[in-house]
Amino acid sequence: MMKLDQHRLRTPNILYIKNKLATPNLIPGKQVYGEKLVKKNNKEYRLWNPSRSKLAAAILKGLKNLPLKSDSTMLYLGGASGTTISHLSDILTKGVIFTVEISPEPIRELVFLSEERKNIAPILADANRPDVYQNRIQKCDFLYQDVAQRNQVDILIKNAEFLNENGLMYIAVKARSIDSTMPVNQIFMDVKKQLSAKFKILEELKLEPYEKDHLFLVLKTK
Repeated sequence: MMKLDQHRLRTPNILYIKNKLATPNLIPGKQVYGEKLVKKNNKEYRLWNPSRSKLAAAILKGLKNLPLKSDSTMLYLGGASGTTISHLSDILTKGVIFTVEISPEPIRELVFLSEERKNIAPILADANRPDVYQNRIQKCDFLYQDVAQRNQVDILIKNAEFLNENGLMYIAVKARSIDSTMPVNQIFMDVKKQLSAKFKILEELKLEPYEKDHLFLVLKTK
């Protein structure tokens, strides 16, 4: 028999099902990326694959600061095909996820996703140019960044203006997108030095074994 336990974060709509992370399916009967659907007590859940989602990986590595509420708002930079966003959509059922993505193919996938999941708002834009989309979003409770570019830190700093007071930022730092030859730990040290000049680092987690050479940081404004 499956055991359904509230996740230790006490975040609404994030649970464990037999030691696997899961979220209630906002659109029952439909998968997003081939994830397993599980029914329990007349409710359907989507298992959240940590190898396909850096946020899920961070949660399983012990993430403590994730005070999401059903009506929270989020600016998500680097939406890709929507794996993590779809689970956030299950969590922020009364909120909105503004999703900035520069590539045409992923944005098409996000548009299709948003046709059923009304709390997703895709924006085709370059996260380096927040001035382009500043009139299309509102101040948000959370800023999440998963952009595999050399200037990952600069992008986060530019977009921090959209964060509400006391809001939190999450960044999945991909070392090899910043420098392909420098030692990974040196890259992480440099990134933390840059970010700590602007923000307070609340938490840091390496994402192995789910993601190689990635550092997940939680920050807030000073």
